Amino acid sequence: MTPDTRQQHQTGTASLVTSGPAGTSAQPPRLRTGRTRVISGSRMVFRALSLLVLASVIGPTAALAAGDKPAATKPNVLFILADDLGWADTTLYGHTRYYRTPNIERLAKRGMTFTRAYSASPLCSPTRSAILTGLSPARTGITTPNCHVPQVVLDVKPGKAAPPDKKSIAPIPPTRLKTEYRTLAETLKDAGYATGHFGKWHLGADPYSPLQQGFDVDVPHWSGPGPAGSYVAPWKFRDFDADPGEPNQHIEDRMAKEAVKFMERHKAAPFYLNYFMFSVHAPFDAKKSLIDKYRALANPADPQRSPTYAAMVESMDDAVGTLLDTLDRLGIADNTIVVFTADNGGNMYNEIDGTVPTSNAPLRGGKATMFEGGTRVPGIVVMPGVTLPGSRSDTIIQSEDYYPTLLEALSIKPAPDQRFDGISILPALKGGDLVRDGVFQYFPHDPGVPDWLPPAVSVHRGDWKLIRIFHGGEKGAHRYLLFNLRDDLGEKVNLAARKPELVAELDALIETFLANTKAVVPVANPAFDPAKYHPELEGVQTNKEKPRQKPATKPANPANPPKGKDDGETVLQGWKPRGCTATVKDGIVTLNKTGPAPFLGFAAGKYSGPTTVRLRIKSEAAVSHIDWLPDGLDKPARSAAFNYPGGDWQEVTVQLPATGPLGVVRIYLPAQAQPLQIDWIELQSGKEKHRTEF
Repeated sequence: MTPDTRQQHQTGTASLVTSGPAGTSAQPPRLRTGRTRVISGSRMVFRALSLLVLASVIGPTAALAAGDKPAATKPNVLFILADDLGWADTTLYGHTRYYRTPNIERLAKRGMTFTRAYSASPLCSPTRSAILTGLSPARTGITTPNCHVPQVVLDVKPGKAAPPDKKSIAPIPPTRLKTEYRTLAETLKDAGYATGHFGKWHLGADPYSPLQQGFDVDVPHWSGPGPAGSYVAPWKFRDFDADPGEPNQHIEDRMAKEAVKFMERHKAAPFYLNYFMFSVHAPFDAKKSLIDKYRALANPADPQRSPTYAAMVESMDDAVGTLLDTLDRLGIADNTIVVFTADNGGNMYNEIDGTVPTSNAPLRGGKATMFEGGTRVPGIVVMPGVTLPGSRSDTIIQSEDYYPTLLEALSIKPAPDQRFDGISILPALKGGDLVRDGVFQYFPHDPGVPDWLPPAVSVHRGDWKLIRIFHGGEKGAHRYLLFNLRDDLGEKVNLAARKPELVAELDALIETFLANTKAVVPVANPAFDPAKYHPELEGVQTNKEKPRQKPATKPANPANPPKGKDDGETVLQGWKPRGCTATVKDGIVTLNKTGPAPFLGFAAGKYSGPTTVRLRIKSEAAVSHIDWLPDGLDKPARSAAFNYPGGDWQEVTVQLPATGPLGVVRIYLPAQAQPLQIDWIELQSGKEKHRTEF
């Protein structure tokens, strides 16, 4: 072992922060293996320490039940997951001067805040699956947020092709969380818990919804990547509307209200409440009064300056406050474990209010990147009688850890054949050290957002972080980025060339991780052409362009209005709308949804092999996909997902890793994008290239 890694496996310590006498401030003392030094005469602190000792003697479940609760009462579990909430988006870590999160601060005062909590992935669906199964996305194969697409794919498959400017071929991920995995909800339900899921799911519609994954209740029973239409009512959910008399109700106000009803119904029995927020994912809208409030507070020099996003953060925080108020009012706060975290880092690729939604500074990158801004997230665990109120820990934890931690805390055994990729962090919650080899993130994709990397996997151990870029080096070898996060939190200095022994040591951990999880990994691209490779474009956003002026067109003829559905042979030049209407005006086609899975279809039989689809579009931020059907309309389709960042006119590029003729190509409308406008569509495969200018 090299001198650089001797400290390795002690991944963190915890500290208790309390206030001293008036006019003084207390420095946070260090907690190691359950020992602490208290600088306060507070009765609350002494009571917490007494319960901590009790927990170490009679077990965490008994300690949670101590006090006014009978010993037989099992602790409740409230799991709050924010969507796209960055590490710097709350006031927990001192890196925002703009956002207001008093209720999250209030929650932190009740338990332990983790400064190095990591999501399993820089994107949402993979992290959600990891929380619910305790398994890494490398094992489940769920590595993209495509679990809302119509095609049902249950197992990851090796990729077959990639464009010649790509060095590796990414695997093809599943589109559903298989029901054969034993979820946290199923385990707690079998242990006598009432189980309820409220908010975003994004792991598959029926028969893969929360109702088939262990939850008794699922509100609003929605499988999309964001709220249906908007945050402020009216919404577009199938069976879920705003409360009567509240026409402009915010979705988090409504969801929190439903969660409160669930807690009230089950206050006398143990419950597991999953509150998976829609906030602060796109689309970007909020209460007008809050937008006006933050517009007046915005500083043009602050990278966090979107009043809409700040308003969304406040509504998210208000929902946390509603849940905490309910725990207090029902008298069950002392018998409820609360977890608060996020599914990935803050969004830095969309545009709202003339700027990006947020900034993750001092971290590099954001959502959909392998840098710290993509995976370091807020993390709080409140475990009465175990966690010290107001404590902080720099222990490294990850999404996969919550499931085994909760089982150990509740004295519930996993199924005989069940395994986890995470570990119980109960020792850290008690103030001790945590021993583990490392924490891993696996993301075999390159989404083209700012600071994007080619398909990669990373490991954190102690102060060190190694990123392996699959086949990103010379002649198909892997390429490496090594950072010392203690000295270089912004990941600016790659130390890989200076520390080859450390790279080899950490890469061996990655190799073991990939083998243990049986990951389907990217392979070297045999079609790679160095002449078409542009390394200077790595990390440069590729799915966005400035709007351009439309050329002048002839005036519309009133006698021949723009045609709608089935006008593919004329106005749409071969593209045929299905499940939607299509109208063309001034060279722009506008699509409006009329059916459940709207798309534009095109007979693309003359295109074969890896194909690039480019289109200039304007719509809300959304996730969508392009299918191709090489074997006919009655055979399974292949699919490629893509993110549309929203905002003004932008160019989106999607790679179709086809291995033969495309057959029929279908461009699906995003679920929440109404309407969608398209300027032009271009298909290119080898020397075959065609652009449709509407």
